[in-house]
Amino acid sequence: MTLLFAGHDTTTSTVSFMFYELARHPHVLERLLAEQDAELPSAQHSTPTAEELQPLLTGELTQLEMVLEETLRKYPPAWIGPRRAQESFEFEGCTVPARAFVNYSSWASHHLPDVFAEPEEFRPERFTPEASAALPKGAYVPFGGGSRTCIGMRFGQLEVRTIATLILSRCTLSLPNDFQLSIRQMPTISPKQGMPVVVRPRTATRAASVATAA
Repeated sequence: MTLLFAGHDTTTSTVSFMFYELARHPHVLERLLAEQDAELPSAQHSTPTAEELQPLLTGELTQLEMVLEETLRKYPPAWIGPRRAQESFEFEGCTVPARAFVNYSSWASHHLPDVFAEPEEFRPERFTPEASAALPKGAYVPFGGGSRTCIGMRFGQLEVRTIATLILSRCTLSLPNDFQLSIRQMPTISPKQGMPVVVRPRTATRAASVATAA
């Protein structure tokens, strides 16, 4: 159950929310695709080799990295986590005894307006190297933090990068006009009514765009 929950449900949640935001922000998608076409041109025509996917492993695609980080900020899949207090402490006028179970919520901390201005807005530029370095410690914890950081973090990041890259290199995804996102907050958050998208071959979409421009 742990492997299924941690290795599958979180990844599909993140990919779904990423595609949702990219469909709503075409200027962000355009930058991401331009980077992808330059760095991974083979992804459009064939299955890339492990060597060709090396930039995904090392996080070299900066536009993709920022989109991934901002998706995890807005929609941290494991949005609440259990901990135990090591010693008694005061919090907002309440005494928390030592050894008490305490839950933290990355959903709440990721939407603090004094840390992330206009937190409901999707802004990948929040995660430029300079902006990331300036974040307060513990402000951004989609995989938890400290000694309890998710052991599968790197693998999960690589899964999302690879899935997103291969799908977006070949397909154009758009949302139905009447779709309204609602979020299901279970152990893993996800779109409550699923994530319906209209899928078109990217090559056909690009050809149509060129013809229209001409």
